[in-house]
Amino acid sequence: MASPIASQPTGIEIQGVSHAYAAHGRADTLALDGIDLTINANEFHALLGPSGCGKSTLLYLIGGFIPLQKGTIFTARGPVAGPGPERAIVFQNFALFPWKTVLQNVAYGLRKQGRSASESEATARDFIKLVELSGFEHHYPSQLSGGMQQRAAIARTLAVDPEILLMDEPFGALDAQTRRVMQEETRAIWERSRKTVVFVTHDVHEAVFLADRISIMSARPGRIEHVIEIGLDKGSSEDVLRRPEFLELSEHIWRLVRDQAVAASRGRQ
Repeated sequence: MASPIASQPTGIEIQGVSHAYAAHGRADTLALDGIDLTINANEFHALLGPSGCGKSTLLYLIGGFIPLQKGTIFTARGPVAGPGPERAIVFQNFALFPWKTVLQNVAYGLRKQGRSASESEATARDFIKLVELSGFEHHYPSQLSGGMQQRAAIARTLAVDPEILLMDEPFGALDAQTRRVMQEETRAIWERSRKTVVFVTHDVHEAVFLADRISIMSARPGRIEHVIEIGLDKGSSEDVLRRPEFLELSEHIWRLVRDQAVAASRGRQ
């Protein structure tokens, strides 16, 4: 079987992006302030920072799901002015259709692209195999564990062959054991697909294990305070998580994030 991954990933260039939310009866809330960031093609890039720092807002701006107010975002296809086929998102809540089977969910986007039923099913089966859900094609989401539902959601997103995969805390609703398994699965899927990934998380260990680079954002309004190159040889999570260099780097990044979380709490007082 040929690899189901076909597209060539594109990088992302973010220049001078600021964003504010309107507040009734009060001044607008500035969520992002002057974001400049380059995300390389084929890179797994994590966005890390305190709650309310604008991580998800930046992700949705990259996806074109909310309009740009100030600044520009470019991919190889040109400026981002709305949703596009080269960008797709995986949400925290799986977002599967409960009345459709795994196979029907994964094939859905392909059918929306105008593919034939037979082609859509064949491609969907390839991606179901990629996320190791073969044998569950005819199960409904309610018959799957949370981790299996998220694998199905990832398969559905990958099936439409985006160049950029956006992931908004996709494991936040999972228990600790399932979350660890999904981290390993996601890293393995990325190594096979080499999509450009932008991954929002609050979890420092998750970011260090998954990402090539991590952008640490400031307390609101969000700015890029640090961009950290990980540079670890990634194996299994049990191996990586015990290494002194992993623990030292995680502690260093945690201190940077903690400083921003303290600043955020002071700002709310």
